Amino acid sequence: MLRIAVAQFNATVGDLTGNVERIIDCASRAKARGAQVLLTPELALCGYPPEDLLLRPDFYRACKLALADLAARVEGIALVVGHPEESEGRCYNAATVIENGRQLAVYRKNNLPNYEVFDEKRYFSAGSEACVVTLAGVRCGISICEDVWVAGTAEQARRSGAELLLVLNASPCHLEKHQQRTQVLGDLVEAAGVPAIYANLVGGQDELVFDGASFALNADRSCRMRLPSFEEALGIVDYAAGQLRSDDMAEELGLEAEAYQALVLGVRDYIGKSGFKGAIIGLSGGIDSALTLCVAVDALGADKVRAVMMPSPYTAQMSLDDSREMIRKLGVRYDEIAIEPAMQTYSSLLDPLFAGLPADTTEENIQARIRGNILMALSNKTGALVLTTGNKSEMAVGYCTLYGDMAGGFAVIKDVYKTLVYRLSRYRNTLCADGEAVIPENIIVRPPSAELKPDQTDQDSLPPYEILDAIVRAYMEEDRSPREIIAAGLPEADVRRVVRLLRIAEYKRRQAPVGIRITPRGFGKDWRYPITNRYQDEF
Repeated sequence: MLRIAVAQFNATVGDLTGNVERIIDCASRAKARGAQVLLTPELALCGYPPEDLLLRPDFYRACKLALADLAARVEGIALVVGHPEESEGRCYNAATVIENGRQLAVYRKNNLPNYEVFDEKRYFSAGSEACVVTLAGVRCGISICEDVWVAGTAEQARRSGAELLLVLNASPCHLEKHQQRTQVLGDLVEAAGVPAIYANLVGGQDELVFDGASFALNADRSCRMRLPSFEEALGIVDYAAGQLRSDDMAEELGLEAEAYQALVLGVRDYIGKSGFKGAIIGLSGGIDSALTLCVAVDALGADKVRAVMMPSPYTAQMSLDDSREMIRKLGVRYDEIAIEPAMQTYSSLLDPLFAGLPADTTEENIQARIRGNILMALSNKTGALVLTTGNKSEMAVGYCTLYGDMAGGFAVIKDVYKTLVYRLSRYRNTLCADGEAVIPENIIVRPPSAELKPDQTDQDSLPPYEILDAIVRAYMEEDRSPREIIAAGLPEADVRRVVRLLRIAEYKRRQAPVGIRITPRGFGKDWRYPITNRYQDEF
């Protein structure tokens, strides 16, 4: 029998010393549980994705030294460690098998992804050989992430004698991605006729969140291990007579739980790994800032979150009352700063220049920018990071103010459609131990409004969010033409309007803070449209 430990741990990009210590700790705990092999995620040594650190020769030298340090300090258990490797002038995404200080084998990733958020052909050369190594009498084939998404790699390992596949992964999550991974690996093990163990990274790295959810499949596609999503874990899998067995079987998450936990982990790691002292959020009495506040508190704790309400003459009393009620329930520090004096100052400065011109969105944007200035001043003074509250629907069509509500360091719900914001808010209320909803019902049911002028609602400027989100999803995530979207039954006038707004808002999105990605395509790494662009869509 071969006992394999799966180290689903939270690596930090560039923290070679820290990551080595984490692997050593995992190896110690795995050995105590009788494991003979420790399987780590893809590029576990340096964290994923290192991006242009991989263009620095000194980075490869540092990784080589860290790998040697790791090898010298672990005995009595074999390690399968993901790391970048430089060899004879070429750079590889590699995995090295180490046992008692010796390197038994090195595998170089054969298939380099270059789509969505992946850019590995910018950095790596592709390997071409299978790697099969004998561990405790079992012939184990090594693969890395994309290799199992491409037909032929597993069969190549099996032809080289592999009885079991060990797969290192850094697969970022998007909603329902785990089901997709299970389907892909199931097809692979069934075709190759060998079981596989899939070790995935967990943790937040800038806009990406890695969900862990490592798992193991027998050759008949049956799942024999599943580790928890969005948390570190050390799983144990036994292999004997061609079969895998494990006592680790975590439950799969529903969509709302998956999305919410991804946001919480993304905020926790961005704030924590970047060294900020906490978070500051501008409350409005609306649903977006309410959800963002809940995520921040769940990620960091109430003592590290500060909420600031900045009412104007257009702020409804309901907005103030609901915000105060949320603060009472969550227990965060809360400040109210009326912005009318600043509005009057701006008015006195600008009225001579605006003489004869009607009021328009200019005056609305000034209010948003006053609030942005206040939040950034508090951030500068305290070392806490401003979390912005704009959702994906608003970011898509530019329903946001540069240097106003877009001012901040991290965009928590940047990839969350407005319709999902409502679902997540109701989901968060189900988590309250005392049964008392933390987000007041008023916030959820009232018509959304920026409250920048009297009686304003979002639908004064936008289609209903159900229609808006469907159009954005079809155009932005599915690359469907406006003609196809209209043919699918969405109103032509709304399609034309939304597509136009989406195109002209590109300059705003380029200046937006980085934000958590939870859909198959977010406004970040995997959206690279030109700002200056005269292409005419097909209508």
